[in-house]
Amino acid sequence: MFAWKVGPILATGCTVVFKTSEKTPLSALHIGKLIKEAGFPPGVVNILSGYGSAGEALARHMDVDKIAFTGSTAVGHKIEQYATESNMKKVTLELGGKSPMIIFDDANIETAVNTARAGLFLNQGQVCTASSRIFVHESIHDKFVAAMVQNAQGINVGGYDEKDIDQGPQVDKIQFLKVLGYIEKGIEEGATLRLGGHRHGNKGYFIEPTIFTDVEDDMVIAKEEIFGPVMSIFKFKTDEEAVKRANTTKYGLAASVISENGARAISTAHQLRAGTVWINTHNSFDAAVPFGGYKESGHGRELGFEAMENYLETKTVMMPLTGPKV
Repeated sequence: MFAWKVGPILATGCTVVFKTSEKTPLSALHIGKLIKEAGFPPGVVNILSGYGSAGEALARHMDVDKIAFTGSTAVGHKIEQYATESNMKKVTLELGGKSPMIIFDDANIETAVNTARAGLFLNQGQVCTASSRIFVHESIHDKFVAAMVQNAQGINVGGYDEKDIDQGPQVDKIQFLKVLGYIEKGIEEGATLRLGGHRHGNKGYFIEPTIFTDVEDDMVIAKEEIFGPVMSIFKFKTDEEAVKRANTTKYGLAASVISENGARAISTAHQLRAGTVWINTHNSFDAAVPFGGYKESGHGRELGFEAMENYLETKTVMMPLTGPKV
């Protein structure tokens, strides 16, 4: 994330004040040490640790021309407000998501299961593009669920200083309790808990890989970003139904389609209102490919040439020319 922001800023000749999350400040501070050792001129890259009040101060500052923010949609709304109330600075936002994955009846089940696992359980589900809504065609639904549960049972949970660990802890106690609260809400609203749903062990902020089926679109776990290892599986009948339900969200960061039919997959991708749509993969990124969201998942793009455009202004200079008289 540091590189996604700072790379295009420096490439366009700008200086930067990088405000870290109060939950994860150490990696950026270490990069700052390396930047200093590399001989960057003083003042080009500045790293600031602090709480939300520090971010608000930057967003309101009259000498700051541009804000790039990655975080929750709720804070994104505040950043826009602060920018508007100060100097109308440019803002780009990469915010939350509730990314759908559509698995068609012609999908390879093994591919679907492996992709869904990587899409949701990567980084303990703490990924803005996490494929937390899995729409499966009714003809293969039961087969997929059985295979998905079996696969997720093999996820090893523990500290990353342990051997052969697939899933670590949630970032802090606040997020840990929030995720467990969503799981309780899913059970309360009538979804079927097929796997997990509890704390893993009795020490640390570890949560079992969790899978719900019989999830309805109006349930809380179907609508709100959980940011944890909680998968919701839905059943659909037709392609049109799947697309409509996948698009019924305030978010639009990413989506994916699993199908052996290229034309069907591409057609579906064009209908999905998301900034990135993957086909037969999920959470795949490339430095040359722009990334960003629709709707309340933000605006502006990271990566690719589009990322540099965020830090450039277009200027028009006109001068009358006196040419030879005819």
